[in-house]
Amino acid sequence: MNSKMLITQVGLDQLKAELDQLVSTRRPALVERLALARSMGDLSENSDYQSAREDLTFVDGRIAELEDLIKSAQIAQPANNDAIDIGHSVTVKVNSRDAVFYIVGEWEADPKQSKISHSSPLGLALMGKKVGDKVEVAAPAGKLVYTVVAIS
Repeated sequence: MNSKMLITQVGLDQLKAELDQLVSTRRPALVERLALARSMGDLSENSDYQSAREDLTFVDGRIAELEDLIKSAQIAQPANNDAIDIGHSVTVKVNSRDAVFYIVGEWEADPKQSKISHSSPLGLALMGKKVGDKVEVAAPAGKLVYTVVAIS
């Protein structure tokens, strides 16, 4: 990864915590499990050995991915609370109801937790908008109009 990845401080802390957990706890446990399975003899018919090897390969891949992400991370901090930017919590009104979204980098997006990426259709539409601005976003149910109520 050569380009910078925009991420909030919270998101970066979560990536670092996951990396630490994988390196200090999960990987050593898998190495031990692999060694134990290897000591049981015939590796071609040892399903625990094959499973441990696959798990270790997956964890090693995730560790490498996290290390790359952390190296390329650039903390996004909103310049002010006048215009929507990464790191802001945004309250919008849509269909007569208020909704709160947290604008985050792509790797932290989690719609179930109302964390939307700055590069998602809604995130792109909201970026740079101010309180009172309206944006129209195409959704599966049709076009939705969001009115920015608050930025924090």
